[in-house]
Amino acid sequence: MVVDEKWNKKLKNFLKRYHQDDVLELANSYPDKRSLIVNYDKLEVFDRDIARDLMEDPESVIQSLEFALKDMDLPLSKKLDNAHVRVINIPNRIPIRDLRSKHLSKFVAIEGMIRRATEVRPRITKAAYKCMRCDTITYVEQPGNKLDEPYSGCENENCGKRGPFKLIVEQSEFIDSQKGQIQESPESLKGGSNPQSIEINFNDDLTGQIYPGDRVIVNGILRSVPRALREGKSTFYDLVLDANSIERLDQEYDELNITAEEEQQILELSRDPGIYDKIVASIAPTIYGNENVKRALMYQLFSGVVKQFPDGTRTRGDIHVILVGDPGVAKSQLLRYIVKLSPRGVFASGKSASASGLTAAAVRDDLGDGRWTIEGGALVMADMGIAAVDEMDKMRDEDKSSLHEAMEQQTISIAKAGIIATLKSRCALLGAANPVYGRFNRYESLADQIDMPPALLSRFDLIFLLLDVPQSEMDNKIAGHVIQTHFAGELMQHKINISSSGITQEYIDSQMENIIPEIDPELLRKYVAYSRRNVYPIMDEDARMHLSDFYTSLRKQGEGKNTPVPVTARQLEALIRLAEASARVRLSNRVTMDDARRTTDITMECLKNVGIDPSTGMLDADIIMSGISKSQRDKIEIVKDIIKIISERSEGHKAPRKEVYAEAEKSGIAGDELDVYIEKMRKKGDISEPDKDHIKWISR
Repeated sequence: MVVDEKWNKKLKNFLKRYHQDDVLELANSYPDKRSLIVNYDKLEVFDRDIARDLMEDPESVIQSLEFALKDMDLPLSKKLDNAHVRVINIPNRIPIRDLRSKHLSKFVAIEGMIRRATEVRPRITKAAYKCMRCDTITYVEQPGNKLDEPYSGCENENCGKRGPFKLIVEQSEFIDSQKGQIQESPESLKGGSNPQSIEINFNDDLTGQIYPGDRVIVNGILRSVPRALREGKSTFYDLVLDANSIERLDQEYDELNITAEEEQQILELSRDPGIYDKIVASIAPTIYGNENVKRALMYQLFSGVVKQFPDGTRTRGDIHVILVGDPGVAKSQLLRYIVKLSPRGVFASGKSASASGLTAAAVRDDLGDGRWTIEGGALVMADMGIAAVDEMDKMRDEDKSSLHEAMEQQTISIAKAGIIATLKSRCALLGAANPVYGRFNRYESLADQIDMPPALLSRFDLIFLLLDVPQSEMDNKIAGHVIQTHFAGELMQHKINISSSGITQEYIDSQMENIIPEIDPELLRKYVAYSRRNVYPIMDEDARMHLSDFYTSLRKQGEGKNTPVPVTARQLEALIRLAEASARVRLSNRVTMDDARRTTDITMECLKNVGIDPSTGMLDADIIMSGISKSQRDKIEIVKDIIKIISERSEGHKAPRKEVYAEAEKSGIAGDELDVYIEKMRKKGDISEPDKDHIKWISR
């Protein structure tokens, strides 16, 4: 498309009609701001031919638009010589895996997640070369990656030599440049396919705007670059996108488009008094029972409200849940179902997930010149969604420690390979862990049995124990449900694969009644997205009082001199988040007394399971916070005193083991219990065992 007076006048009319205020604002802030944002929809309304030409020959049309912008009559004396026109909302959105040769040199929109980004560095666009014979300056345009010299020789007619030349950096023209890699969003992948990616070039004021983990739409011109081989250039070309504009998808759950008809369905569902039971029944219907766990997962999907305070601090709204229990109670299936329901879910398994795989890795940048760059991990990819981590007990200790900041502050701070950065990980964590010795022992602390640091456990809002306890009535129900589920699956596969099958669809449907979700999974996903996008509940006075009374009544149990602390402020924050999530379930902007009661009921259920000291029967927050209950800690102090006293009066300051056991028994500490305390003290370095008959106190 050639820039002529007719086109120039038409494009100037377009800018005046639709973007007059934007142009004046750009002129006021130029050169700090150098881009005019043009909406494709407006261009199409103005002139469909220009809009079509933009898709087919974007370089010419964008150049024409920029020429028209610079040629506009401005009331200010400024000239927009280096201003850009950025086009957004283009219809030609193409998945990365569907890019083909026919799209080369066309205007396309690529949606995905930024996988990596290089540093912003200046790139030379016009090189000034000085002839070393006659000092004449020759300017050479630099369109590619390789620096071109004046091949035609010196511009001075009297000289005309082909060198030598010296690059004069001060007189050359530079532009900011950055390379990035955009990858398909995890939720858009099908089957077992690997996510595909494409390289992007960002220039001038588009640089420095993207970070690993950002979900964006990049509009630009698709280019091809030949692959470099040692023998020369390859016939195969790599695809590169020259970015023209960036559209952010930062709003949570924004990828789901909800139609007016679906919105009506969602609003009707929210008015159903049985909506809570319907959603619970729609979460993993093939798994029998576990209503409390499914209720907690429902709250996790809807999440509490994120709060931003005037001093810049932020309080998370995401609800973290961990399922601890015996093998074979369908923990992994629950995790996978929630990841499937969440519009942005990522699944990882503890044994195969490293700290860098969960948070972020520093990798050699193959986009640029081999510098180190940051690559986001699972928690960054799950930003604004749910990250499910199975087999958390199998993770290495250093990998577990990387989760602390990601769970509470919801950021990931990186200090690797000379890079110091902070990435966002605003996701809810759903974990699953098995007891160390196969089955759970109710008489040992939770922290001891699942091999997880107490500091990490305390960050979970809800901790559920899933125990495999034989009960004839429940076992009959589970057996009937499992057999019915498999029978329905057999009928379906039989009908699909055997053409002569006499099984009717009506019969299959009748057998599948128990395992069909109450709410279709796709509609439920949109229900959650609609709620999180539009509902921001405020707590009623009586609900606030109920949560406050519940918290203070539990705290009162710990006012005595020798009584444990039942709960901490972390549990109170969890109560608030759960109450907000409960209101969001029915799309209500009010947190009522009923929400508060639901919250305290499910929290009390969790505390009874994991926060009760088995030796005293009292609630003790220290079991979760430190892994040792108050009664255990008191007994450990008694054992310490016994070992100290006996060591001081014994030869070589070594306490005979028999004497220690005899004294401990007088204080009411049995031998098996004493073995546990001695092992804990040995691990902490308070004592040593020089031989099997003696214990030595290590003074500090």
